[in-house]
Amino acid sequence: MEETTPTNPRLEFFRSQIGQDMSKSPSPLGRWLKGRIQAVDLKELVVEYTIHEEMTNPMGVLHGGAAAAILDDIAGSLVFALGRDYGYTSVNLTLDFLHSARLGETITATATIIRAGKNIIHVEGIIRSAGGKIIAKCATNLIQTSVKLPF
Repeated sequence: MEETTPTNPRLEFFRSQIGQDMSKSPSPLGRWLKGRIQAVDLKELVVEYTIHEEMTNPMGVLHGGAAAAILDDIAGSLVFALGRDYGYTSVNLTLDFLHSARLGETITATATIIRAGKNIIHVEGIIRSAGGKIIAKCATNLIQTSVKLPF
């Protein structure tokens, strides 16, 4: 008898969006950030962003809060793509800001699941410039909530 793998509609949704903007993201913040999914699987999500004016500080560089929003959003999106029955929410987000990125530049953010426990999922994220410089990196833990997801 042939072994079958159960389908994961959330992961398949993200896979169907590779190369597209995130205008169909379940996250309103993710839609506003206007990323483009480059790759996704059960361990990693890669999204490309072009820094628009609303994401910058008065010096015209990526605002730390926008960098935090990017990393938190893709970590949550990756956990959502796991297809678990309950929602997860961040309980912490530790960031290091290591380099700047300017208005109009393209950056790539990657979220990677380090450990997926039953109740807590540990994710690390990194934002890189087009030249490969590390702009920011994070570590975050997401905890299972009591909110059962309808899909």
